[in-house]
Amino acid sequence: MDLSLLASLFPYSVWECWWLAPLALLLDLRLGDPRLPWPHPVCLVGRLLARLEGPARRRMTSGDPSGEKRRGRLAGLACLLLLAGVTGLAAWLLVSPPLLGFLPAVYLAWAGLAMGSLLETGGEVLREVETRPEAPARKALSRLVSRDTSRMDRPLLRKTLADTLSENFTDALLAPFFWLLLAGPVGLWMYKAVSTTDSMWGYLTERWRWLGWAGARADDCLAFIPARLSVAALRLTDVLVRRLRPAARVWDGRWPGFRTVARQAAGMPSPNSGWSMTACAWLCRARMAGPSVYFGALVDKPWLGPPKDRAAPWDRARLLALCALMRYSAVCGGLALWLVCLAFRMLR
Repeated sequence: MDLSLLASLFPYSVWECWWLAPLALLLDLRLGDPRLPWPHPVCLVGRLLARLEGPARRRMTSGDPSGEKRRGRLAGLACLLLLAGVTGLAAWLLVSPPLLGFLPAVYLAWAGLAMGSLLETGGEVLREVETRPEAPARKALSRLVSRDTSRMDRPLLRKTLADTLSENFTDALLAPFFWLLLAGPVGLWMYKAVSTTDSMWGYLTERWRWLGWAGARADDCLAFIPARLSVAALRLTDVLVRRLRPAARVWDGRWPGFRTVARQAAGMPSPNSGWSMTACAWLCRARMAGPSVYFGALVDKPWLGPPKDRAAPWDRARLLALCALMRYSAVCGGLALWLVCLAFRMLR
């Protein structure tokens, strides 16, 4: 395909606009989510998806019950394609006008990254866990995770917070930043439409098993490379901080090697979630994952990180170290990926 056609379909990618991705990364890490008078774009995407549920569910349940699986998957796929198409078209209409398109491009690029808001929310939940009674602490954590928090004690609350922070290193930053570089705000928000579908519908429950199938599989595919790049970003950060600013290395774990990370991550039910979790668990010298309760059912996940006899418990200091590791990795990993893309651009 002609590169000029790709540029017209996906404007402001790194191939034609070198400054947008690092600017969006800086805005996200410094300011968090944009706080403006209109709804956040991901809320609008979620509202549209919620409106599609009714027609999709009616289509799934119409006809012979034996065909519900096929109809549900097809209905979910149709909703996913419609949502991604409408979202991408809306983004393109906003960023394509000459001269005026750069302002919406900056806004959409900034709003599509969520590392700043993830760390901010994680810090708020950590304060609740450390300072409030267990009941309100559980409630605070339940707003951030999908697992059952109703019977968690304080050590498990801390570990669960560490799980969700490290798992979302890919979803909140690496994957959207990857697609922003490659395909600009249009590609970023088409990815966000897929990610939102997976977040809202991608559960293995009776309600969502078939409707959420397409969103979950598409998200697995689009986040496959970013999930593995997250390990490289964390490793690069550990090396650079150790050599250039040793006093800032507040995490005290050791790097186990890429083979160990890959072997442990492969045991997780999701093909992508275990990569950043495993790397963070080893670098913070504390275990993650393990058996967890989702929607009343026990899911037997493997333990990630060092063996139990060499692992430390999650406490406030270790969770703050995890947040520092993720923030440094967002900068180092994001800028490294950006520089690699710029190098390819110069070689074209």
